[in-house]
Amino acid sequence: MSVTAAKGFVAAGTASGIKADGIPDMALVATEDHQPVAAAAVFTTNLAAAAPVQVSRTHLAATGGRAAAVILNAGNANAATGEAGRATAQGACDLVAAELRCESDQVLVCSTGLIGIPLDLWPFEKTVPALASELASTSNAANDAAEAILTTDTVRKEAVVVASGITVGGMAKGAAMLSPNMATMLAVLTTDAKVEHDELQGLLAAAMDNSFHRLTVDGCTSTNDTVIILASGKTDQVTDDTSVLSDLITRACADLAEQMACDAEGATKVVKVRVVGAANHADAAKAARRIAESNLVKCSFYGEDPYWGRVVSEAASAGAAFDIDKVSVGYGDFVVAVGGIEIDHDREALAEYMTQRRLEVTVDFKLGSGEWWLLTNDLTHAYVDENMGTS
Repeated sequence: MSVTAAKGFVAAGTASGIKADGIPDMALVATEDHQPVAAAAVFTTNLAAAAPVQVSRTHLAATGGRAAAVILNAGNANAATGEAGRATAQGACDLVAAELRCESDQVLVCSTGLIGIPLDLWPFEKTVPALASELASTSNAANDAAEAILTTDTVRKEAVVVASGITVGGMAKGAAMLSPNMATMLAVLTTDAKVEHDELQGLLAAAMDNSFHRLTVDGCTSTNDTVIILASGKTDQVTDDTSVLSDLITRACADLAEQMACDAEGATKVVKVRVVGAANHADAAKAARRIAESNLVKCSFYGEDPYWGRVVSEAASAGAAFDIDKVSVGYGDFVVAVGGIEIDHDREALAEYMTQRRLEVTVDFKLGSGEWWLLTNDLTHAYVDENMGTS
């Protein structure tokens, strides 16, 4: 049931006409009674933030972190669209508010798709009333909503985790323009936990560091990236211990992030890049990102070539403390270089390992206790084909 698994939430998804051929492209997630609840969000760090990001930020500030609904569309990002784009984003919220009989600033808005193309209000005018009337808490309703937010994704991305009487569910979209240190893609999470905005905001921000911030497909930061969580407070569980909710939010986000890694545009590999033994965690993070986002390294993953020299070269240019005479590199269980020099290893077995869908690369700096990891993918012809133009 994903986004409707937590008590107190309903959803719907359908086609609005933004995408051609009647493909689902608009979703609505709302509280069951249409009343505002505690809400938190993390948004893109891109300074060209899209109109829906601007409007949602404004609404959360105006309400002190409360929301009753999220309206989402795919097929048009409503980014780089100026005042007209902001008017459409606000208009979408106004339409939802009129149907749910809540305040307009209690509605958040998300868009995903092509950048720089005007988005009219008419798809929302045509579709929001029907979406509102179709809101339900069923698994089908949740699936419809998750399907309607996809762009180049090939599958829905949904997650549900439960512990100690508390549920966190969520849906997401994202297959490219995914990079660390931002919200990353679109995601809507719901929970029935009893929690206020300030605490919820802190828990969501903390969850990013072990989920969406650990994913980089192509190093590009989108204009629309948003993660939203709503908390209904409908659970029977009462506790002052936030560790359970913190763990659930992190697990749900990590699940969704891994699903995005598996569905990245054109990818044939999901690769975990681990840097250990760095002088500190910051150095480990810099080096891991440099390796994970290197086109040369990503191409070697696609070619199933354990080209450790590329890995070392990128690690050494990351701006982290580095000593070529100490570093070692391994692929899975196969250590291929020690002290910056290749060592004997089972080449046939390693070649077989490199054919697998999931790979792991570990670089040990042997300088300290700093560690970091990232999920990334290979760079393929299909990724280039997907991103050559807007058509």
